[in-house]
Amino acid sequence: MAYARSMVIGSGALNISGVNKRWSLSRTLFMGSSFVDTQQDLHRSFRCLRKRRGRRSSCLVVVNELAGQYEDAFEDVDKQLVHYFTYKAVRTVLYQLYEMNPPNYTWLYNFVGTNQSSDGTLFLRTLAKERQDLAERIMVTRLHLYGQWIKKCDHGRMYQKISDENLELMRERLIETIVWPTDDATTEN
Repeated sequence: MAYARSMVIGSGALNISGVNKRWSLSRTLFMGSSFVDTQQDLHRSFRCLRKRRGRRSSCLVVVNELAGQYEDAFEDVDKQLVHYFTYKAVRTVLYQLYEMNPPNYTWLYNFVGTNQSSDGTLFLRTLAKERQDLAERIMVTRLHLYGQWIKKCDHGRMYQKISDENLELMRERLIETIVWPTDDATTEN
């Protein structure tokens, strides 16, 4: 964990960034998420809550990253972008080799088929051990493609696309959950 945030609910202790405060709770509150908590943690927490209903228990529920993980630095997104641009560069170099150098195209095509990986760094590392020239060509192409994308990327438009897609998905879900009234005359027939 990059941040020292945790909350112990039910015992009266709160620790956020090294600051301790005490308070008393009359009721227990469980906050968690299936996205960040493991199944084991969720089962243990629910078991603990079931025990508490009948009597006071010393079972604690610990929640990491109180209020979500909004302070991420998005390193995972950066990695995925690098991997995606590696993928695009491999495709571009394959197209170039297909037209200009069929023997190198065949070799790289077979290499890609046997060393398929979603990790672009690992792929390039392996390729550099076998064919340094092709690895360098893919790295240069990857950087060039990224430079082109940066010039064309409109962050406002991308934000609007994501917002519109979220709205459309919520609209579809709402329509799926609506129970439309039926006409009594047609249901009798």
